[in-house]
Amino acid sequence: MPGHFEPIPGGGAAVALDDVEISIIRSLAVQLLELIGPGPGGEESDDPLAELFAEGPSEPPADAVLRRLLPDAYGGPGAPDDLASQAELGAYSSEFRRFTENDLRAGKRTDALAVIRSLDALSPVGDGGAVLKLSQDESVQWMRALNDLRLAIGTRLDIVDEEDTDLLYRLPDEDPRKPMVMAYLWLGGLQETLVETLMA
Repeated sequence: MPGHFEPIPGGGAAVALDDVEISIIRSLAVQLLELIGPGPGGEESDDPLAELFAEGPSEPPADAVLRRLLPDAYGGPGAPDDLASQAELGAYSSEFRRFTENDLRAGKRTDALAVIRSLDALSPVGDGGAVLKLSQDESVQWMRALNDLRLAIGTRLDIVDEEDTDLLYRLPDEDPRKPMVMAYLWLGGLQETLVETLMA
């Protein structure tokens, strides 16, 4: 089990994490929460109808990581070349963002909080570290949160395709990006074993 998720009886997954690994995942999840920000109006509302009808922004976020986590609904490869069609798609994309971004942010906040809370609830064993046991639902939240963390780190590292990932393996140890690269690759391994566990 060390370093990778394994299935547990009754569904769900488990992984052994040492203190440093717990600290890294928790710190990254907290940073992700800070980046995503609070709910509509700056804080969580007690009125579910107010949240339901709250409109989000119509423009993409300025931060590159947030643009990756909260992408436009239209555009990208295969988008039309003519300006009229691009303007029309831009209008659709703005409307789509206005009515969906708040929910998307809320879902990402919920997943990151689930990661933090499950780590905070761990009981140390032996010489440090603990075994994290997740239910099926918690496993899905972790899978989504790990994906968001990797997208965030990958964006900061300017990873666009597989070739970029291959270059990361050859970075010299003195490269200042090396710790982020190691975190990116490690989280990828965790995510892969969690997906395999959930699909088993």
